[in-house]
Amino acid sequence: MLAKRIIPCLDVKDGRVVKGVSFVNLRDAGDPVENAKFYDKQGADELIFLDITASHEKRKIILDVVERTAEDVFMPLTVGGGIKTLDDIRDLLNAGCDKVSINTTAVKDPFFISRAAEKFGSQCIVVAIDAKRVTDDMSDATGEDWLDAQSLKDVRLSIPIPSVPSLRGGGNGGLWAISTHGGRKMKLIDAVKWAKKMEELGAGEFMLTSMDKDGTKDGYDIELTRAISEAVSIPVIASGGAGTLEHLYDGLVYGKADAVLAASIFHFREFTVREAKEYLLSKGVAVRL
Repeated sequence: MLAKRIIPCLDVKDGRVVKGVSFVNLRDAGDPVENAKFYDKQGADELIFLDITASHEKRKIILDVVERTAEDVFMPLTVGGGIKTLDDIRDLLNAGCDKVSINTTAVKDPFFISRAAEKFGSQCIVVAIDAKRVTDDMSDATGEDWLDAQSLKDVRLSIPIPSVPSLRGGGNGGLWAISTHGGRKMKLIDAVKWAKKMEELGAGEFMLTSMDKDGTKDGYDIELTRAISEAVSIPVIASGGAGTLEHLYDGLVYGKADAVLAASIFHFREFTVREAKEYLLSKGVAVRL
């Protein structure tokens, strides 16, 4: 049995770690390299940097952060945020990161994932999926020309949305749409079908975030996580909603995720990575200690 992974996540803005609630009231929370060293000593399996000011002009800042981190930290490092070109990927990999996470650019141009995988290998291409449970008031504001392409149009959610009973009953519980631009733009694209399509096009891993659960600390969206984990054969990282060690267990066991991502519970020292792994091991989950 492959060991399950515990992955802390750090939001990086202008070269500093920041923390806030729902992307507002951001406050400085330290140097990303020092944070990375801290998690490395705790035994984190990987680390994710999300560059939240990743404009072209500021790309050099995160490259410097990656270079300094790679000098002192030897766990795998993934960087996401603002990746638009193959050159962006090359620069980040050359700086020392192991994987890149791509969301908005994949939605704008799905075949970018194919080109990236062919150029750099699927193992370093992570597709980030920010998914939100479909509601009856969602309108079709997708606006992506490629949705009419014969090989891709099956990922579109039809309008009006058909009622799909949730496993827990009620509403459109079995359907999720995806979003881009850090959750600011909804796309009527079926998250499960999108994941399958991204795997076909060369993605090597998914970072799956539930927008409904993100920041709530009341647990991952288990139904969403399980639906995508069962639909694809590549690893799925569950994200959004971790508040207790039990939530990590639920995401791995009931959600069938290969890894769990958490931010606040580790960053604010509610739990250490070591405590999380010892808890999971006591519950029969294979982890690396």
